[in-house]
Amino acid sequence: MSTASCQSPLEWHALLAYRLGELDPDSEARIEEHYLGCAGCSQRLEQLIALAREVRALARTSGVNSVINHHFVRRLSERGLQVREYRVPRNGSVNCTVAPDDDFVVARLEAPLGGVTRLDLIDLDHDGLTAMRHEDIPFVADDGGVVISPSIEFLRSLPATTLRMRLLAVDASGERTLGEYTFNHSPYPPPGAQ
Repeated sequence: MSTASCQSPLEWHALLAYRLGELDPDSEARIEEHYLGCAGCSQRLEQLIALAREVRALARTSGVNSVINHHFVRRLSERGLQVREYRVPRNGSVNCTVAPDDDFVVARLEAPLGGVTRLDLIDLDHDGLTAMRHEDIPFVADDGGVVISPSIEFLRSLPATTLRMRLLAVDASGERTLGEYTFNHSPYPPPGAQ
């Protein structure tokens, strides 16, 4: 059975804003009235919801660092998810762990981003060599750094270990290090905890 095509389909960004609760009441009511009466747009909204579920599942299980922003972190907390946050100063370190009730872990890597046009994030191995390079990651210069969210399942699987990262500014003249970040990870509960 096929659904009738919509003569004025809702745009993806409007459906996304509706789903995230970012619309003013009038726009929200207009979109809701349309998709409730339109099989095609209702199906598109269901596709968007399914995609969001898949992205969430991938973010929780993959070993890849996700670069996110502070608005996304706030939205996670507002929705009742347990977010463990670490702020890592430029060229600094942090002792970190993951508790059983944590849904997400985020690290705020502080760095001066003024004048930066491209930013790369490097995962370093134990010898300080590049293990993985994430090229051209998203950033907002005025934020004073970037926020990453590693896979929580990956973190839970780690023994006591040290992880290191580097932020690089890249432009036509080459690349320069903006900061290095060290994570002294301990399995939960951390040593000395009661």
